[in-house]
Amino acid sequence: MKYQKLLTEFEAQLDKLENGQGDILFKAEKGIVLVEKYIRKLHIEFEKKSFTTQGDEIHFFKHVKPQIFSKLIYYGKLFTIESKRPRGNNTSQIKYLRYQIDKLQTFFNDNLEFYNYYRRGAMSMDEHYFVRGNRDLRLPSDSFHFFIDDHFSTCQDGTVATIMAYDMLIVYLQREVDHLDKIIEIPVNTPMQKPSKLFWTGSKTDLIELLYALHASNSINSGTADIKELASHFEHFYNVDLGNYYHTFIEIRSRKMSRTKFMDKLTEMLNQRMESLDE
Repeated sequence: MKYQKLLTEFEAQLDKLENGQGDILFKAEKGIVLVEKYIRKLHIEFEKKSFTTQGDEIHFFKHVKPQIFSKLIYYGKLFTIESKRPRGNNTSQIKYLRYQIDKLQTFFNDNLEFYNYYRRGAMSMDEHYFVRGNRDLRLPSDSFHFFIDDHFSTCQDGTVATIMAYDMLIVYLQREVDHLDKIIEIPVNTPMQKPSKLFWTGSKTDLIELLYALHASNSINSGTADIKELASHFEHFYNVDLGNYYHTFIEIRSRKMSRTKFMDKLTEMLNQRMESLDE
């Protein structure tokens, strides 16, 4: 496959960097330099070759170029976030990291239509999104089109790169939060120390829908509890790993039919129970 050798070499160099010595700021700085080097290599290869079909052009801008450009966005953002990270106690760091996750999540919320198009693996708009010469006036400012070269860019390849980068950043930041959470000592004799005998046997998506419904209702701690805290308790009480519930909620919001499918089911089942008791 075209460009595969370059991509394989690039990933090998990234693995070497990530597994090497140095703190996160050092790796981010070195990562930026490394990615810029491979962007130049990609551009040289690009100039040597021509697309034989429109499908080749779409594949390059939808799948090849974003693999490298996403790392430039990732390391650039990572360097900025980590360089401003507070050096205080764990609680202040967790608050800062969660705020950064929320900021990144806003990008997905603001670009929900294209995000869902890309995540579904849809192709109906590929000729517009990933063929040069087209423009999209809705282009998000956060999609890093400051490096646009009309010959080397389409209207959405930068958005794909941004989605990939922000996915990686959220995973990294959430891992940091989880690590800091474990360091914070849990008070003795709290219910969270006792293993739960309850198991969630429905789908994770249903539980996440319930989680967000309770959060939206302000019924817990008068609405002051955050999603992360509620999710942590749900996971403990029901012995379940909710995974990336932020992204699952985006998928719930993008449903074509009822967006509150599980809530509707609960209402229906409760009404049936009450009606059967009334008979």
